[in-house]
Amino acid sequence: MSARKYRAARWAALGLLVASLSVVAAGCGGGDDGGSASTEIEGLGSSLEEIQEMAREEGQVNVVQWAGYAQLMDEFKSATGCTVNTKDGGSSDDMISLLQTGEYDGVSASGNASVRLMTTGDVAPINADFIPNYADVQEGIKDQEYNSLDGEPYGVPHGRGPNYLMFRTDVVPEETDSWSVIWDESGPYNGKLSIYDDSIFIADAAVYLKATQPELGIEDPYELDEEQFNAAVDLLKQQAPNVGEYWPGDVAKQIGSYTNGDSVVGTTWPYQYVQLTAADPPVPVKAIKPKEGTTGWSDTWMIYSQAANPNCMYLWMNHMISPEAQAAVAEGFGEAPVNLKACDLTKNPNHCAEYHADDESWWEDVYYWTTPTADCGDDRGEVCKTQEDWEAAWTEIRG
Repeated sequence: MSARKYRAARWAALGLLVASLSVVAAGCGGGDDGGSASTEIEGLGSSLEEIQEMAREEGQVNVVQWAGYAQLMDEFKSATGCTVNTKDGGSSDDMISLLQTGEYDGVSASGNASVRLMTTGDVAPINADFIPNYADVQEGIKDQEYNSLDGEPYGVPHGRGPNYLMFRTDVVPEETDSWSVIWDESGPYNGKLSIYDDSIFIADAAVYLKATQPELGIEDPYELDEEQFNAAVDLLKQQAPNVGEYWPGDVAKQIGSYTNGDSVVGTTWPYQYVQLTAADPPVPVKAIKPKEGTTGWSDTWMIYSQAANPNCMYLWMNHMISPEAQAAVAEGFGEAPVNLKACDLTKNPNHCAEYHADDESWWEDVYYWTTPTADCGDDRGEVCKTQEDWEAAWTEIRG
């Protein structure tokens, strides 16, 4: 069994415990495709028709999102009666903290947040029978360790993308194809590196070491034993004096630094690349998946287990995986849609091909964010570094 499949099984086992503590109820009618889970979220309608009626009484939905995710909100309000109020989160830790305030009905969670939210019971499984567009989500993206637990789906996949290497082509050679440009201790761009300010960036160091130091035996960049972890942390400490900026989830900071030339190379999300190239005049940047592979994300819209507006949230999840919303967010953020019907609606007819929406081979060396745990997922046992270890190390790296 592969490490990833082993880990998925591990989380499924944890679901047996979570089920006794959270809001999972016995399954209600429907198919046997894993979409017939029921929830005991107070106030949720018992049919799609009832959900639609009760949503108009709620009149609003409050969501935590990555910047740029919510799309076609006016159209959604016209169709459902639900006003959408959004709060941008700057990191996965930020997303979790915001959701746990109880002020929000749902969240667009990356894998390093969704796993924690599922196992703590902060989010509830969904009844996919009440989300008609769920049937159009690519099967290979459903039922993954970052969006399901104990065989039940916890939310709807939103989209996926890589964490790119981005550089200004008027400074860095356009043929650059390796992460080495940000790890070189005496590199020519030191002082102008732009690096994501989050402990999950340790995995990016591990991806590079996996390719360049195979003797470390790194297979999964989120399952690092002490030797592997220390090697990644040492690489990051070596890099730290050369970093010009650690950018937080506030993407405007990184967009500004590339625009004015304070940053010339670093790691980024597709959103920043889209904004920079769409500027007037466009900023001369290129974004690539380097030859070593990269980290990435496959995000999920999830419902808070004590949502005040559960009916509007169910309709919102269905809306965000509709072809229309998927096309808008895929182009607006720069990602691959999970509903391929969106590909016929994008302004750029080649968007899905350019973002490899249905090219699974392209994603084989994209390692989606997830939560590090002690269990290595293989015969090493429970000796891998945990989320807490990663956070402590990142604090030390950042000084």
